[in-house]
Amino acid sequence: MTLPDPLPTRIASPANDVGHLSNGFESPADHLLGIVLQSLDDDQAQDVVSIPLAGKSSIADHIVIASGRSSRQVAAIAQKLAERIKEATGRHVRIEGLPVADWVLIDAGDVVVHVFRPEVRSFYNLERMWGFSDAPLAAGEA
Repeated sequence: MTLPDPLPTRIASPANDVGHLSNGFESPADHLLGIVLQSLDDDQAQDVVSIPLAGKSSIADHIVIASGRSSRQVAAIAQKLAERIKEATGRHVRIEGLPVADWVLIDAGDVVVHVFRPEVRSFYNLERMWGFSDAPLAAGEA
């Protein structure tokens, strides 16, 4: 049995309406993206990039790529993110790669998160694969 997506929430600042519904409400995917970005910021993930996929791929609406300084931090970021998503939405997420924690994938449905050690991230270069090698940083990082 799956739980329904949370109800849309009102956007506090309609100035940045990219990815939001025209009625001024945040979509469930964008709500989940906000939870993900806040969690990554709280856990001091580095070089966070959000790649919008809506209309381009059926994998997810967003892919988020971030780095941790060590395998231990990568694992901690991933585990905490899974806990926060469950607390906020009731969703269980799937996690791959925790035993080694060089590259951990968190599949939250509408948002897929990749957390890497920096060396592994530069080797696989997912941003380039999705055509966003110069993607803007997420969560206000500049």
